[in-house]
Amino acid sequence: MEKLKEKKVAVLIADGFEQIELTSPVKALRDEGAEMLLVSPSGSHVQGFNHQEKGEKFKVDLTLDKAEPSSYHALLLPGGLRNPDTLRQNSKAVGFVRHFIESGKPVAAICHGPWLLVEADAVRGKRITSYPSIKTDLKNAGAEWTDQAVVVDEGIVTSRSPEDLPAFNQKFIEEILKGELKKGVAALANI
Repeated sequence: MEKLKEKKVAVLIADGFEQIELTSPVKALRDEGAEMLLVSPSGSHVQGFNHQEKGEKFKVDLTLDKAEPSSYHALLLPGGLRNPDTLRQNSKAVGFVRHFIESGKPVAAICHGPWLLVEADAVRGKRITSYPSIKTDLKNAGAEWTDQAVVVDEGIVTSRSPEDLPAFNQKFIEEILKGELKKGVAALANI
């Protein structure tokens, strides 16, 4: 059964992402019926990495200046070192992330991906995990950092590294489904 049929998920990405942190969640969500779209500030392709080695290039579906965040049900933020560092310096990328946070839509960030959540001022008072090297950045931004495979706090799903991808993918799917359930419950309450 395709639980996420008719759900559109944006993947905000730039060159230098950890390839498996894109391919694994994209496959998991597509297997559940979600439409996955790569959104990037520039270029027609983005360069993946397998740790320090260049990986594959992936076609960008939509440039950031043409992407409307209200068109998506959820947001995926892959890690890697360069990718989130580049994106957090781009005001449009930060605004794109902030829209999802302020709208209460699920956001999933893995490895160094939570750097974008810091820049969007989305971690204050939240339980978050990440790659250990950005723990201090998250704590300084007001997060309660924890060393767990996956952490979910108010629709924000975070994980530490590729080893955590099975749990990360599952929790992200669950949060997208919960978002729809919450809408349904609210609609029933208004009848």
